Amino acid sequence: MSGVVGQQKGSCYVLFRLRLLPIRFRMGPMVTTHLVPADIAARYEVHEWRNATGVLATAHPHEWNEIVAALRAFQFFRSEILKGGGRKSVIASRFDGFLTERGWAEKKFATRIRVDQEERDSPTHKVDCFKGRVGLEIEWNNKDPFFDRDLNNFRLLFDLRVIDVGVILTRSSHLQAIFRSLGKKVADKYGASTTHMDKLLPRLEGGGGGGCPILAFGITQNLYVEDAIPIEPAEQGDSYDDAE
Repeated sequence: MSGVVGQQKGSCYVLFRLRLLPIRFRMGPMVTTHLVPADIAARYEVHEWRNATGVLATAHPHEWNEIVAALRAFQFFRSEILKGGGRKSVIASRFDGFLTERGWAEKKFATRIRVDQEERDSPTHKVDCFKGRVGLEIEWNNKDPFFDRDLNNFRLLFDLRVIDVGVILTRSSHLQAIFRSLGKKVADKYGASTTHMDKLLPRLEGGGGGGCPILAFGITQNLYVEDAIPIEPAEQGDSYDDAE
């Protein structure tokens, strides 16, 4: 691309031909994960969709601080992995128990669709932890289609203006090395088709949550404790297929 400019010298007007080089702007996706405290970023795998960290930190600072406190307090132990779980593992229960003590609650919303004079129920799935327009799901060891359920639920609740942001806590995929080291029974329990970050990310980045900002934390090996606590036998009725 070229252009012509002129400059007057005395009674003459001199023309100059200039070659104009195109300016290219490269715009990458804007992220706000820099707002995650450094100690949390060092211990968890962190991903976001639609600037979820910024939404939490600025629009819901109280809930954000409580989530950060829960993340700081969290660890998981060898003895807990080896012990069978029932409907919800002790690992998942400890995290949501921390939030429950601070006013978070499991929540199911009654929603309906109305067309003219006709109404029909359109129920949503319950959210593990809910407070102040923030929803949080804990997926420690479920079947991976539960991610589809969680993301769709966040999308619907966001569209209905019930939540402003969703949070998912799951495990980082590299924890499989720890599970394999604890024997075949444990490795099979935490199989490839269960909930872990490699199963979540394609769904998240593929827009499974729609317009809802979503922040995902992956539990890493930095939170693992090789404790020496004796392993208690699983209670009758417990299963190695933890629901969460």
